[in-house]
Amino acid sequence: MPAAGDCRRPEAPKHCTLCPRLVAFREEIQSKTSDDWFNGAVPSFGDEKARLLIAGLAPGLNGANRTGRPFTGDYAGDLLYATLLKYGFARGSYEARPDDGLKLVDCIISNSVRCVPPQNKPTPQEIATCNGFLKARLDALPNVLVIVALGRVAHESVLMALGLRRSQYAFAHGASHQLRPGLSMIDSFHCSRYNTNTRRLTTEMFHAVFEEARAVLKRSEAPALNRP
Repeated sequence: MPAAGDCRRPEAPKHCTLCPRLVAFREEIQSKTSDDWFNGAVPSFGDEKARLLIAGLAPGLNGANRTGRPFTGDYAGDLLYATLLKYGFARGSYEARPDDGLKLVDCIISNSVRCVPPQNKPTPQEIATCNGFLKARLDALPNVLVIVALGRVAHESVLMALGLRRSQYAFAHGASHQLRPGLSMIDSFHCSRYNTNTRRLTTEMFHAVFEEARAVLKRSEAPALNRP
């Protein structure tokens, strides 16, 4: 486990001290909640050999910050995990708790910011500080071919981690970007309750993103299948 303040590893220490505002918020939450809340830097979840990486924003206050697993325990997780199950990127049953036995298949989920931010809005400095963990996570996933970026912050965080310019890859729901040979990124509006309630993001729109991700992975298999 890396020492507090070391962002050269794929995962932050649970009680990371790099961002003072996030530490203070975490301590405030801890003083108001029960001991069974995770209340720390939430680790990535999934298959270390995955070809699909889902990049999120940050833990939700009553979701991942409570349960310790990305997108677990809030509305965004209901839509995300149902979609992953539908498209074969997960197996088991999602029951909104980390011990439900759900397994990701050829897929891993990681957040741009590992600790819960006030009002779900990390500052640019916090995003930049935590980006070292995302870069290290990407470096530790040699098989990733597709990244699904959930929201603009995740989109820009991936570009930052890869040393790419934002101006060359405009965020738009459903947009597909070739980041480098063998690595593409597909953008989606975040699957938050606000976005779905306002119909900015529909279930059909979200499913289309993962249909495209599955299609890209299938195309990547074609040369191997056609070899004599």
